[in-house]
Amino acid sequence: MNNAVRRGLWDGETPYNQAVDWTYLDNNATTRPADGVADAVRQAHETLWANPSSVHRFGQAVRQRVELARASVASLIHAKDREVVFTSGGTESNNLALRGMLEPAHGDAPRPLLITTRVEHSAIREPAAELEHRGVEVVYLRVDGDGRADVSDLERLLRERAPGANALVSVQWANNETGVIQPVEAIAAAVEAARGAAGAGRLLLHIDATQAAGKIPVDVKAVSADLLTLSAHKFHGPKGVGALYIRTGVRPRPLLLGGPQERDRRGGTENSPGILGMGVAAELARTFLTDAREIARLQAMRDRFERGVLAACPGAVVNSGSAPRLWNTSNIGFPRLEAEAILMALSERGLCASAGAACSSGSLEPSPVLLAMGIPEAVAHGSVRFSISRFTTDAEIDRALEIVPAVVARLSKTLPVSSR
Repeated sequence: MNNAVRRGLWDGETPYNQAVDWTYLDNNATTRPADGVADAVRQAHETLWANPSSVHRFGQAVRQRVELARASVASLIHAKDREVVFTSGGTESNNLALRGMLEPAHGDAPRPLLITTRVEHSAIREPAAELEHRGVEVVYLRVDGDGRADVSDLERLLRERAPGANALVSVQWANNETGVIQPVEAIAAAVEAARGAAGAGRLLLHIDATQAAGKIPVDVKAVSADLLTLSAHKFHGPKGVGALYIRTGVRPRPLLLGGPQERDRRGGTENSPGILGMGVAAELARTFLTDAREIARLQAMRDRFERGVLAACPGAVVNSGSAPRLWNTSNIGFPRLEAEAILMALSERGLCASAGAACSSGSLEPSPVLLAMGIPEAVAHGSVRFSISRFTTDAEIDRALEIVPAVVARLSKTLPVSSR
């Protein structure tokens, strides 16, 4: 490694030859760790670095902090402490929920059934495709033009397919690209009503709350969830740590073998710095959710941004209709432009946004989520996600309202996309 890169990585310098003054509107990709979170992670690395599974007093001091963090995360979603299993993040939690509960059938046993939607994050879509390849039956619910699941379609599928089968329904609480909130209460009610008709089978509900937790109230009891996914870095916690709520009595097959950690549900030494940071983030999020005035202020900030962009960019549309959505998310389509070109131009001006999920931002294909919603390709290709956070300022919105229209106007003159 050369000295320039070494200095950039470890001496607090930027590896780029320019000053960085970002206007950050990409908080659905990741959020800045809150100050208390960074302090907790730092303390764990500096003074609480023992293995929490060790029996000596140093290790048990760390274990106590891990369990306090578990209690904080449980409190955020109204769960019991022992129902929270720490993972490496939302992707692992989703995989544990789906792959841990759905084993391909053998012999004459009915095929396991997964019911989900085509507007899920790739951390659901890809495990679903892998399970289908291995023999699990995967059925996709209809969604409307806002991307909300058709509950009557779910009720029909549960009547026709679920009896006698081991079945899992998996839906997002809030969409990562559009912020649209699913009718989780109605979905839960449909699952609950169908449980009695499942015969000798098993019918479970998994909710991916990766984008919802910390932004809106999440109560696992209110939606009768059997499994629920969380990711710390989506609500101002550290990266590399998440959790899966597993209702008492539900036992997914562990994906990681090699130790008795997390009550034999996930082998491997606990990421105690990340877990402690997640605990602090959960506590801060729980406090934030009690402040209705602050949430309303942030939603008004998002709405002001949308009004300004739509007024300054003829033809631009918000890709969520009138559906309920998170207060922080705007997915705006700029017809006949390419999202990648927009994002590069915004980045050159110091504005961070994304085209759908951050993990697929290198793709030149339009978002499968937007296409599943029926968004025309000419709009989907030019759709950009802007997402604010608790720490976004009015000054940042003002700057974004200068940059976005200027970039769109310039690209509209120089790089129009041919008709599709």
